[in-house]
Amino acid sequence: MNLVKQLAEKAELLSSDKRELLALLLKEKGLEGERIPALARDGSSSQMIASFAQQRLWFLDQLETGSSAYNIPMAVRLTGVLEDDALRRSLNEIVRRHEVLRTTFAEIEGHAVQVIRPATGLALQEADLSGLPGAEREAEARRLAVEEAERPFDLSRGPLIRVVLLRLGTDEHLLLVTMHHIVSDGWSVGVLIREVAALYEAFSQGQLSPLAELPIQYADFAHWQREWLQGEVLESQLNYWKQELGGELPVLTLPTDRPRPAVQTYRGAQQALNLNERLVQDLRELSRREDVTLFMTLLAAFNVLLQRYTGQDDLIVGSPIANRNRSQIEGLIGFFVNTFALRTDLSGDPSFRELLGRVKAVTTAAYSHQDLP
Repeated sequence: MNLVKQLAEKAELLSSDKRELLALLLKEKGLEGERIPALARDGSSSQMIASFAQQRLWFLDQLETGSSAYNIPMAVRLTGVLEDDALRRSLNEIVRRHEVLRTTFAEIEGHAVQVIRPATGLALQEADLSGLPGAEREAEARRLAVEEAERPFDLSRGPLIRVVLLRLGTDEHLLLVTMHHIVSDGWSVGVLIREVAALYEAFSQGQLSPLAELPIQYADFAHWQREWLQGEVLESQLNYWKQELGGELPVLTLPTDRPRPAVQTYRGAQQALNLNERLVQDLRELSRREDVTLFMTLLAAFNVLLQRYTGQDDLIVGSPIANRNRSQIEGLIGFFVNTFALRTDLSGDPSFRELLGRVKAVTTAAYSHQDLP
């Protein structure tokens, strides 16, 4: 399998789980109701105020300097002949195209400001592990990947993207890419991989970049967001979430074998669950019949599970949202993702169909107020 196909398939996997949400966003756009100003290129200064999301992470970085909690690491294994120069040119072109990847942050009057640096090239670090025995080579590659993922960034100095190429053999490499969340998110990883695949294919064949220039940059979005999300628009968004999350908030009391720690830690794990194709088809059909998305159906089922374990009828589930509900920002690398607190009322012993209706109402209302960070 050639490298371009490998990269394209990885990008497809990263983006597939976003489609359901994106489809719903497009369907529900009419819920917003506010007159939204045009999102256009500003580019008036190399220093522009950070977005609300960036301001949040910058503030957290001031509280805990040197933390790697907001690193976004990925490791892509490449098999086949690798053209180093084409890969290096592809990565440098990505950094040139996306100003956010050469952005650092300064403080002016208590606010985080984006400082956009000139495009001077990205340092591609390399390590040759090909001389090590097989098991030792894999162990060392894993050690270096973890070490790279946990190495903190300096938001004031940058760069906020790092790339390391591990040579495992003549035709096998491991590409480690780490970005700080303040300039990237999960959707951005898919954008990066797709663009690297397209650029690598062109450059390895001696062609020019096939990618059109970006009409706007992340800093333009941040400026637009600050200009739009204020006054009555901001008040409307705030009022919704104050009402939705007002009063005494429930704490999930799962019957665990250990007490909730007094001090929060970042230790955690992921649990994978594979659903067979027939079940997935049935879930999609149920969702179509009830005019909900697959996400809503699964959220309703998860709420039922939590209720059975806890006996609680008032449940809040956190869920990320891509927050890319403007076409101009779909192709940008940057920090757009937001987090919803989806509060569902399960009181009155509702049927699952009735619960689906409640979940749909909660999620669609949240989507229409997704711009508030």
